[in-house]
Amino acid sequence: MSLVQFAIAEDPPNRLDKALFRDAPEQADLSRTRLGKLIEQGAVRVDGKIAESPKIKVTAGAQIEITLHAATQIATEAENIPLEVVYEDAHLIVVNKPAGMVVHPAPGTPSGTLVNALLYHCAETLSGIGGERRPGIVHRIDKDTSGLLVVAKTDKAHHHLADQFAAHSVERLYQALCFGVPETSDPRLRGIRGVNFEPGNIMKVTTQLARHKTDRQRQAVLFEGGRHAVTRVRVAQRFGTPAAAARIECWLETGRTHQIRVHLAHTGHGLIGDPVYGGKRRIARKAMGEHASDAIGNFSRQALHASILGFEHPLSGEKLRFEAPLPDDFSKLLSDLSNTSA
Repeated sequence: MSLVQFAIAEDPPNRLDKALFRDAPEQADLSRTRLGKLIEQGAVRVDGKIAESPKIKVTAGAQIEITLHAATQIATEAENIPLEVVYEDAHLIVVNKPAGMVVHPAPGTPSGTLVNALLYHCAETLSGIGGERRPGIVHRIDKDTSGLLVVAKTDKAHHHLADQFAAHSVERLYQALCFGVPETSDPRLRGIRGVNFEPGNIMKVTTQLARHKTDRQRQAVLFEGGRHAVTRVRVAQRFGTPAAAARIECWLETGRTHQIRVHLAHTGHGLIGDPVYGGKRRIARKAMGEHASDAIGNFSRQALHASILGFEHPLSGEKLRFEAPLPDDFSKLLSDLSNTSA
């Protein structure tokens, strides 16, 4: 049994179940349907009193307690799913995750995940700190983002790696394709809060991020009340005449959910293919040409790849750095765009 505790944020919806769905911690994995059942079971307390109906009103600042019974969770099974292992020793494993693979099981995705594959590959050697559904998982990347992850095989390694991520000392570089060209010459970037430029024409985005008020699957940019988030972006290649898209390199100082995707959308340069944060916007066909424009329109996921991962080995102290090549779909799109390079 576990207890989920949080406070209702400002401007709550007019029903308890909707307010809980909006404000419950993301890691609790609570769907609105499950929240309704928990209210029926008397497992939800508002300011210490059992909530009797999902329709009651709740005010900002109300203290919520939700009792969860872990025994109802389905056991995570080992599955023989191919893994691209980049590095492995007795303490950790680095894998190159394909786009389309979820990192760990969650409601609606109980199998076919990276964790299921790791349980088969590593048998009983994964760290237990993450719990049954997330053994060894130190950090995550989105389902439709490809690239490198490190997974702990011992509890000691897990603690050391987690400390490095918390201290922002892990090197994380992403390759991405975005609409427009996010550099100092773009007049639209002037005056956007949280955006400034560092030497070398590197765009720095500094905001806070939190779950969207009305859409639990999205993150939103805030400037108070969220979690600190910093992304740096450098333009590596321009496409189109005039330039209408770019290949960019993104460095994460922090690692919040959807951080790069949200920050690029905030600047008006959403990622190509991103269905959540506006990556389906129309491209200037005259600038890009028919072939490249069609390739952009048909790209079925966010064009984002975790290409470099560097950290200190948790036991030996050795500096490790790994690089993963672009996956085939990303490379094909890049090739289609390269014929239009500005």
